[in-house]
Amino acid sequence: MKVLSFAGVVVALVLVVSNLGDTVDAQKKGPKVTHKVWFDISIGGEAAGRVEIGLFGKTVPKTVENFVELAKKPEGEGYKGSKFHRVIKDFMLQGGDFTRGDGTGGRSIYGEKFADENFKLQHYGAGWLSMANSGKDTNGSQFFITTKKTGWLDGRHVVFGKVVKGMSVVRAVEANKTDGRDKPMKDVQIVDCGAEELAEPFAVAKEDATE
Repeated sequence: MKVLSFAGVVVALVLVVSNLGDTVDAQKKGPKVTHKVWFDISIGGEAAGRVEIGLFGKTVPKTVENFVELAKKPEGEGYKGSKFHRVIKDFMLQGGDFTRGDGTGGRSIYGEKFADENFKLQHYGAGWLSMANSGKDTNGSQFFITTKKTGWLDGRHVVFGKVVKGMSVVRAVEANKTDGRDKPMKDVQIVDCGAEELAEPFAVAKEDATE
């Protein structure tokens, strides 16, 4: 009987530890990726690789739709052919200005600007995708990809995606030399891009992108 009782205690402890693990996993598990956008990047005219970004269409559907549609448009009307005009090491890469290319232009599929959809998600670490803006409700087409956790931007910029493949390319862009205005010395260009809706959405962890 004593042996059985001890075995019962062991089983109970295993169950407790297992449940704690499930709780930690649930806390780490973040928003669901419903769409993907890919960018083929060149640095100084040389192919650098592809960045694949998972987008959270259930959490921020309007912001995701804007990004997806701009990734599908031909050169001059969306992201294809546009450049990352601002790169700051240990902070972020900014792009999406396909009209002027210097951070003063761009436009959304809804018009010049559209309102902040929500701030349900945060800038949890490196590789998170967020809308660039010039203040409240001024979203257009410009976006940035973080290269570290940027909590001071939470509640001010709409987070709507995460890099799921190609962080090595993001790091290569981050390492590119810049001038006094944070503009890359070598052009960082989106030479091609596209988008797809996923048949089976999946969740991502609220932590750095590493793939």
